[in-house]
Amino acid sequence: MPDPEVSSPGLALAGYTTRFAGGRMQVFGETEVSYLDSLGAEEAGTRIENLFRFAIPAVFVTKGQNVAPLLLANARAAGIPVLRSACTTREFYRLLKPYLDAALAPQTTLHGTLADVHGVGLLLVGKSGVGKSECVLDLVERGHRLVADDIVIVSRRGNDVLIGHGHELQRHHMEIRGIGIIDIRALFGIRAIRLQKRIEVIVQLETWDTSRQYNRTGLEEESITILGVEVPRITVPLNPGKNITVVSEVIAMNHLLRYTGVISAAAFDRRLRDEMRTAREYLEQDYE
Repeated sequence: MPDPEVSSPGLALAGYTTRFAGGRMQVFGETEVSYLDSLGAEEAGTRIENLFRFAIPAVFVTKGQNVAPLLLANARAAGIPVLRSACTTREFYRLLKPYLDAALAPQTTLHGTLADVHGVGLLLVGKSGVGKSECVLDLVERGHRLVADDIVIVSRRGNDVLIGHGHELQRHHMEIRGIGIIDIRALFGIRAIRLQKRIEVIVQLETWDTSRQYNRTGLEEESITILGVEVPRITVPLNPGKNITVVSEVIAMNHLLRYTGVISAAAFDRRLRDEMRTAREYLEQDYE
């Protein structure tokens, strides 16, 4: 994957290339261009040639400056495209960096349905036909928002943020078995959809397995790693009559509560242990 970082050549133009980071796009501002102009043609050609021996995807010249023929000739020989921008160097960095972070972010595709529930990104996963789309359809009916169904494209932003969105052609359409393909935006309006959302909790839907032990207290936390980022995972066993829509809302609200530092299961466990400790002390003091 190309390096999303962009930098200026700096000391590399002066001949010191030991610490030069190859693979990055380079920006030539007024300082770099004026420095090359101050050198003789032969010396400037040598400096540019040495710089372009590194793997440089592209060179940008800012502030609408004229590009020296010597720079263009060496770039053409090295197969490096040269682009010019009217923006100042500072403004160019400010505009280009977020774009590169998004365009070159690590990416993967997951099978599931992503929804915004109370502001929390829930990614519902499970086997085909388990009821992911139907659950999210019910959530939309209750005022929550659909992000993507069936195919969720996930990209990592920064160190620990996962952003999910749908495929451009499939966006905001759902397949409901027995009905077919429906358009959520056309049926429920623009407020029922989102273009993208941070993935904060994975909700694993599966048919109830009597031989398996499920988490009943919430003290044991599960997680799954996606693109190197740990995401909490909650497994919800399904049986007839279970209201998975309400369960999903509770999962989202409980996640928000954890952000405030309130972990209900841990608080309950702490109170229970305090009561047990008090009762034990009372019994130890009862000598009758």
